[in-house]
Amino acid sequence: MRLAFLGTPDFAVPTLAALLAAGHEVACVYSQPASPRGRGRTLTRSPVQAFAEAHGLATRTPASLRAPEEAAAFAVLGLDAAVVVAFGQILTADILNAPRLGCFNLHASLLPRWRGAAPIQRAIMAGDAVTGVEVMRMDEGLDTGPVLARVSTRIDALDTAGALAERLSRKGAALMVETLERLARGDTVSKPQSDDGATYAPKIKTSEARVRWDRDAARVDAHIRGLSPFPGAWFEAPGARGPARIKALLSRVEDGEGAPGEILDDRLLIACASGAVRILKVQREGRATADAKEFLRGFPLAAGAQLS
Repeated sequence: MRLAFLGTPDFAVPTLAALLAAGHEVACVYSQPASPRGRGRTLTRSPVQAFAEAHGLATRTPASLRAPEEAAAFAVLGLDAAVVVAFGQILTADILNAPRLGCFNLHASLLPRWRGAAPIQRAIMAGDAVTGVEVMRMDEGLDTGPVLARVSTRIDALDTAGALAERLSRKGAALMVETLERLARGDTVSKPQSDDGATYAPKIKTSEARVRWDRDAARVDAHIRGLSPFPGAWFEAPGARGPARIKALLSRVEDGEGAPGEILDDRLLIACASGAVRILKVQREGRATADAKEFLRGFPLAAGAQLS
């Protein structure tokens, strides 16, 4: 097929790679404009743009596809279909209707649960046991179009948002290629979504990231893993030079009792409102990620200390 690909983050790259490997003609790749990143705020291309340019693909990075000139440029591509994976913009009817067969979105949840921007993080934070990826024929709603294919996966006890995203991106890439093959043969079946049981996954706000030890251990653990690696759930710990902000990047639920935020042993077992969580990986501001043992060698926290 002659395709356009619309995507931005690392999660989208495996699907673009799979489309090329399957022999599809990618007429143009659309991605969000370069943005300032890192400590130096260097203007940086998105992972999708970088991959596309490295493979000699035509790229466009419009601030908005709503501009009439962008819709016109998209229409003259003469597409069979468009594939959308975490692009980051709402598509108008002009864009959705331009390809001969339509626009197809790879969404990282089992719809209608977790429509919206952060389905992977929200699924872990909610304590869901299962999630997946689906290929949906796009309409003008927010992830409301009919579903053509799905694959599910368990959310394991040590899954972080980063680890789960990597697994779903691989499953989703294979699912999209398979769905396009069936679409070309004319043997796809669309299943309309119901609004019953619909939930929404709003974009993660940095204001959500602080760890609340006054919640039960399962909820604290899910919060930590759901926000790892970005933006990273954080807590303050008493240090020699005053309170230090520490990101908790991996944890697990364990038995333990104490005042919420109390350190229960010398290996970062922290009491919650009920139960306890053991912090397995952390990151101090300006430092690399470290496991708890390595972290404690340079930042000792003894049993009995209290975290705010």
